[in-house]
Amino acid sequence: METQTKQQLFEQARSWVLEAGEKIRQQMEQPFKVETKAGPNDLVTELDKETEKFFVEKINSTYPDHKLFGEEGFGDEIKTLDGTVWIVDPIDGTMNFVHQKRNFAISVGVYQDGVGEFGIIYDVMADVLYTGIQGEGAYKNGKRLDSLSKPQSLESSILCINSFWALRNKRVSEEGIHRLVEKVRGTRSFGSAALEFAYVAEGIIDGYLTMSLMPWDIAAGIVIVEEAGGITTQADGEPVNMLEKNSILTSHKDIHNEIVSEYIELKK
Repeated sequence: METQTKQQLFEQARSWVLEAGEKIRQQMEQPFKVETKAGPNDLVTELDKETEKFFVEKINSTYPDHKLFGEEGFGDEIKTLDGTVWIVDPIDGTMNFVHQKRNFAISVGVYQDGVGEFGIIYDVMADVLYTGIQGEGAYKNGKRLDSLSKPQSLESSILCINSFWALRNKRVSEEGIHRLVEKVRGTRSFGSAALEFAYVAEGIIDGYLTMSLMPWDIAAGIVIVEEAGGITTQADGEPVNMLEKNSILTSHKDIHNEIVSEYIELKK
């Protein structure tokens, strides 16, 4: 994708994300219907669906040759990342949205032939915008993020660990996770994968480990973390597959290999 075209596409996506965020804020105090999907803790609301439809309509009318890969199923059936694909999570952190009315985000990653061109994560209620454009760095509200360029040790790191997936997943060694928790300075969990990626890019946490995320959870975050100087792989160090569910480790480069080699044991 040409630089000028990429910049123009980014500016359009940024405008739509901010517009969608404003629509969500305007409706936050209105009653909305909450449904479950795969299970009682897998929630979806009318605003999730309306927000994804908003992006579908905008993209289809403005870029009819582009595809949308979205969580709520209103986009295209994606079997390949050929061409330009928007990977959208309209509300990442729906449980936070329902229970807290904060700590959720709109996440939009645009990929060209499988390569992340840019990512946008918008903390809607805090009005904080994280962005990353391939080859141009990562930013928070327009200020460049550079914390990941500083040396980091695992002993002084704070990790986000989704304990539900890390400790209840039959494929992961609980003993390794326990040793990892004992090694690091502290652990946290924020309930929104997009925001946890953003916090890694910002340097306010040093890594995020979880065992089950879909492409729309991570598409924007991967670009932003990489542009900030971090790295994202599956938990065992293998490349991420942007067409299916993945385990994920995104972190400061100085601690990534140590976590993978010494603490992560995935069972076949």
